[in-house]
Amino acid sequence: MPPILDAAVLTGWAKAAIGSLERHRAEIDRINVFPVPDGDTGTNLLLTMRAALDAVGRGEGQVAAALARGALIGARGNSGVILSQVLRGVSDAVAAKAGPSAGGKVLADGLGRAHRLATAAVTRPREGTVLSVLSAAAVASVAVGSDRLDAVAVAAADAARDALCETTGQLPELARAGVVDAGGLGLYLVLDALAALVSGRAGSAFPEPSPGRGPARGRDALVAARESGSPAFDYEVMYLLQASGEAVAVLRAELDELGDSVAVVGDGTGTWNVHVHCTDVGAAVEAGVVAGRPHRITVVRFADQLAPAPDRFDRPRAVLLVAAGAELGELARSAGADVLAREDAVDHRAVHEALVATRARHVVLLPADNDLLATAERAATAARRDGQEVLVLPTASVLQGLSALAVHDPERRAADDVVAMAEAAALTRTAALVVAETEAMTWVGRCEPGEVLGLSDGEVVLIAPDLAVGALWLAHRMLTAGGEIVTALLGEGADDALGEGLATDLRRTHPEVDVVVHRGGQTDYPIVLGVE
Repeated sequence: MPPILDAAVLTGWAKAAIGSLERHRAEIDRINVFPVPDGDTGTNLLLTMRAALDAVGRGEGQVAAALARGALIGARGNSGVILSQVLRGVSDAVAAKAGPSAGGKVLADGLGRAHRLATAAVTRPREGTVLSVLSAAAVASVAVGSDRLDAVAVAAADAARDALCETTGQLPELARAGVVDAGGLGLYLVLDALAALVSGRAGSAFPEPSPGRGPARGRDALVAARESGSPAFDYEVMYLLQASGEAVAVLRAELDELGDSVAVVGDGTGTWNVHVHCTDVGAAVEAGVVAGRPHRITVVRFADQLAPAPDRFDRPRAVLLVAAGAELGELARSAGADVLAREDAVDHRAVHEALVATRARHVVLLPADNDLLATAERAATAARRDGQEVLVLPTASVLQGLSALAVHDPERRAADDVVAMAEAAALTRTAALVVAETEAMTWVGRCEPGEVLGLSDGEVVLIAPDLAVGALWLAHRMLTAGGEIVTALLGEGADDALGEGLATDLRRTHPEVDVVVHRGGQTDYPIVLGVE
């Protein structure tokens, strides 16, 4: 059965596009010379596509709509703004399809819509840019005259490649540098990823400028030939905006007077992504305030983008622990860790930013939660691509993380230190108490609302009448396998008497065991116990 633009294909397309952009990000960044050589086009496209896929992961509606919405909200740079309109065009076409399935004609409709949206978003469109590549793909997708998704996707990608190679001769800036348009290259990679996915063909050869177009240069010469910055404007300003279409039309004209590279795109529901290169940052933001409600405002100075990056690693090593609660964070800091504090859920971007913020070349990451392991690994992968050495130590609870920190020695060889931390974490058994909110059947019987459940390895192992009794029963149960140290972390709102009563009982019944009680401040469990 021929492929269609269903949820699986759309999700697979996003993943394949991210993979391709990751492989070629540095190349796209390097060849960017128009409209300014800010050197981040590939990075912006990649971050925008990741934001689109993240929206799908969060379950934000139908997949096509989620991709478009995620790309709009997370768009980076002028290239990301245009990419968001490609995904919106496809989303709108999928939503408007007349037949039972979304085949090649829906993709052709989507690319046509995308070209119209993207062209309308740019105040001064130029030949030889991503818009030329998108136009060629849209025209070819209709000309193929088929409803087979694979045939249309291949035709669109091939036309995009051919148009991309022609961009070198269409813009003087590209001809002088002897390169293709960076944004157009990114769009081609996205379209080629879909063609490869639905047709099974291998990705096409990496595009080169058309013969005779521009001077022949090696990559080193290309870098040397790049412009030194925007001759007229110093900053890139971006923000999200809640506004009406009429107000946005006025805003677009005002921004065009303030700067260049103006792009204002929306999702059809009153949310807009605004992009402009200008010098008067305040005026660009004030224009947004007049038009509606701007938020998530970002400003990038081109000179900072072009300046040689200093060595980001001014520390040899660090340990980063993810802590749910301010008091847990203070405990970890006192033990020598960097801390990412979280109130509730945390995504891979926040973890990646925390890894970068350590400024350490080698980082041991302690997620301190089984549910965060995949997130931690994804953040670590991103950090490794940027040259940081990150090892994720699979700690299932904050107490395992604290046990690892207790033996951390920055003077020890890094490999030996990791082994010691891993052993300490593995030797720490953890459990917790939680108050039942509803009646339920558990492995140890039926519980009623208000009763206390003892949890170990995700399973209910006991039911107690209150927290004090539950803490005693749970600690005694954990000590049947032996132990030398019992650590109790009191959650937010837990009475100090709970910890004092537990310590008094254990010192009487298990005099051979050391008992340590801390205020952890965690919000998920009134008390967490660890036995080493």
